[in-house]
Order: sequence, then structure tokens, then C-alpha cells
Amino acid sequence: MSNTPEVGDSNPRARILVCIPAYNEATSIADIIKRAAKYVYETIVYDDGSVDNTVEVARAAGATVIRNPKNKGYGFAISTLIAAALERDADIMVTLDSDGQHNPDEIPEIIIPILSEGFDIVIGSRFLRSNDHKIPSYRSIGIKTLTKLTQAASYEHLTDAQSGFRAYSKNALSKLDLLEEGMAVSSEILLRAKEENLLVKEVPITVDYNVKEPSTHNPVSHGGGVLYHLIHFISLRHPLAFYGTPGIAFVTAAVVLLYYGMMVYGSSRHSSVEYIVSSVGFGIVGVVLLATGAILYSITALLKGKLKGVGQQ
Repeated sequence: MSNTPEVGDSNPRARILVCIPAYNEATSIADIIKRAAKYVYETIVYDDGSVDNTVEVARAAGATVIRNPKNKGYGFAISTLIAAALERDADIMVTLDSDGQHNPDEIPEIIIPILSEGFDIVIGSRFLRSNDHKIPSYRSIGIKTLTKLTQAASYEHLTDAQSGFRAYSKNALSKLDLLEEGMAVSSEILLRAKEENLLVKEVPITVDYNVKEPSTHNPVSHGGGVLYHLIHFISLRHPLAFYGTPGIAFVTAAVVLLYYGMMVYGSSRHSSVEYIVSSVGFGIVGVVLLATGAILYSITALLKGKLKGVGQQ
């Protein structure tokens, strides 16, 4: 445990914590803790209901362990670790995976942009450097797809929105009020960071996919879960855009269909049932979407205290 990690010229006595979510990682956790120790003030391992001896191994390696007897999920682990970092008044919290895929010796590269450049969140990207062990194609496609969706509601420059190797400034830690308990928390953090106008930077990292016991998540359920929560989050945070844009499109289509229906009637004196029914259907859907967007926007605005009269009752 080091009190003065030498990682940059700015604020060399920064209180830096490395926080590691772990689930059944007894075979790899000790090496990660020992290699990270020279860069940080304290290492905290959050044990998410492991059934092996991860807790004992982590403590023997010198880490502080927060243990949950039940498996609650990656997002719950991150929220717990953020709370722990705030309690310790940490200047920077670094997170990395517990299976050995991330290289603790790259911690300085993750934290220097916060210490020296004023960034709030730094993400280690797998796609900014040629990795010795190539990313499996199915992972690469899934990560890039989820990153594109996250970009749409957060930061356009992102290349790896699902990376777990990150650093957070004290300012970022104080503003990340997270709700997601699963893997979608990686995207939720970026969406919330955007709302708080936090500065985010990516740096290249290497990832080893040939570790003995990699953490495995079903790619279909993982991707589906993240996609669902992205849509849910965006729909609530940006209701006018999410519901209003397709609503306008449906109403426009209804007007066009009605126009063609009238043209058919004008030329042949026969009403076109197809055009009329389609126009009514598109119109109803469009109005419902527009109303939903307006209602949700009003509710969220009230909750944020943006409408007059809030708190004056």
C-alpha cells in the first residue's frame, strides 16, 4: 500500500483507490491486488457472493474486502464501491476486472488524465491499441454495437462504452447516482456523466483474453440487457426526442396517406378504404407518441424542479 504513488507531476499525493468487483476469482485476484498496490493508496475488493475462497485470498494479498453474501450484480458492485470511495474521501477511484484480463501496470495511464488534464472519467479502450490477444469477433461486434447506442445519448467520441477499466475523479464520484444493478451500469454511467457535463477521455489499454478463467457473461443476455436499459434510460431522460420524433413521423405519414386518399376520391369519386384506414391508424399512433413524450417530459421536469410552483405548495 503506497501513500504517494508517483504517477504524474500534478498532485503526487492524491488518494487513489483501486476497486475490484469479484465473483469466484480466487485464482487470479491475489496477483491483481499485488501488482496494483504500488500505484494506489488502498485496494478494495467487492466480493459479490463468491462460493470459493476469493475473500480469504483477497485479504491475504492485502486488500480491504466488502463482502455481500448474495450475488447482486456488477452494477450493484460498482455503486457499493463508489460509496466506499466517497467514504474514504478518495481523489480517484480506479476499477478493473478481477479475472486478469486488465493489466494493473496500466493504472498510471488511466489516472494521469485526471491528475494532469482535469478529466472526470477516463476509460481504457480495447480499440485504441492493437492487442496481443485479439478480441473475439462476437465480443467485438457486440461491444461496438452497444457503444454506438451509448454514443447516441452521451459522448460521440467513445470507442469502448463497455470497458470496466476506468478511473473516476472525486467530482465524478459525487455526481454518479446509479440505479442499474447489472452490466448495463457501464452505459448508465456515461449517460449520467453526460447529463452532469463531466469530461470523459479514452486511453488505449491491452486486454488479455487468454486468461485461465475469464469472467463469462452470456453475450445474448448481456447485450439484450444493456440494450433494454439503454432504451429505457433514454426514453425517460429524453422523452421528447424518443417519443416525439417517431410521433411526428407517424403524423406526417397520416397526412400524406390522407392526401393521397383524397386525390383518389377526387379523380375517381371512389373512396380508398386502404388509404383512410392507414391514415387513421398512423395518426392515432403518432398522437399517442406525441402525448406520451409531452407527459413524460412534464413529469421529469416537475421532478427536476423546472416548472414553476414546485415546492411552493
